[in-house]
Amino acid sequence: MNHSALLVVALILLSGCGPSSDVPQSSAAMPATANGDARLPLPEYFDCLRENGGVVIAAHRGGPADGYPENAIETMQYNFDHGVRVFEIDIAETRDGVLTLMHDDRLNRTTTGRGYVSDISWEDLSSLTLVDNSGQRTRYAPPKLTDALIWARNTGAILELDRKKTTSFANIAEAVYAAGAEENIIMISYNDDEAAEIAAIDPAFMMTASVRGGRDISALEARGVDSRRLIGWTGTDRPDAAAWDRNARNDVESAFGTLGRSGERLDDIYLADGNGSEFQDLAEDGLVMLATDRPLEAAEAMTADDIAIEACGR
Repeated sequence: MNHSALLVVALILLSGCGPSSDVPQSSAAMPATANGDARLPLPEYFDCLRENGGVVIAAHRGGPADGYPENAIETMQYNFDHGVRVFEIDIAETRDGVLTLMHDDRLNRTTTGRGYVSDISWEDLSSLTLVDNSGQRTRYAPPKLTDALIWARNTGAILELDRKKTTSFANIAEAVYAAGAEENIIMISYNDDEAAEIAAIDPAFMMTASVRGGRDISALEARGVDSRRLIGWTGTDRPDAAAWDRNARNDVESAFGTLGRSGERLDDIYLADGNGSEFQDLAEDGLVMLATDRPLEAAEAMTADDIAIEACGR
């Protein structure tokens, strides 16, 4: 390169010119926690889990417990402090366009308020208090999605983002970019159309989609989904080790849920005898991500989650 060219490059760097800031850009740098510890990018992280027989536990609705309401940052921190690293949360939008964490259309069950989430302003919503699953009022308020994303970025947690009908994948993506949390999120899709929509917004996003082998994977790839950033969701009815093996043969990790209606879900069935050995059986059959309503008890019953942290970090 001649001196003139070097001068031009220097001027560009000094002026801060580069890719337009109007276009969201996925970070190519290795992400790190607040204390500076390097983390594997999500595709490599899930590959590491699969290759080492590790399982990551995903706490449904953030892992509510007594005194800790669903979809609250404080609840996720409580579970994070006890070793949980993935949190499924529900994203809704207020009347004035603020993204918040809320599962139901109405406020009645999980807050001290009444009415629809889509009918309330953020100012009014933020003045409410969350209640736990026993109906007891807590000290916590509904959080913004942005605050949850920043928390995840700083701790190294991973958030599964479940879009509710009041908002859009595009709006959620905008919040992810603004928080710099691209390496801390997994988008949840419920059908191939949604998976394709997510991929069209950003093919670098990790996502879950219904996948039970090569045929399903190929169908999604034909619609723009990058299989390296795909986690195959395999339902909540019964474990499907054969599907997990087929997915693994295509370098896709599998997820399964033991969550559901209290008293009927596999969580409760597995823990009925007090040992929960069935959770570890799932890992030995090839499961990589376990979605559960009882994350701390599942973690206590498993060794695969400890293997995951030791081998793959976070």
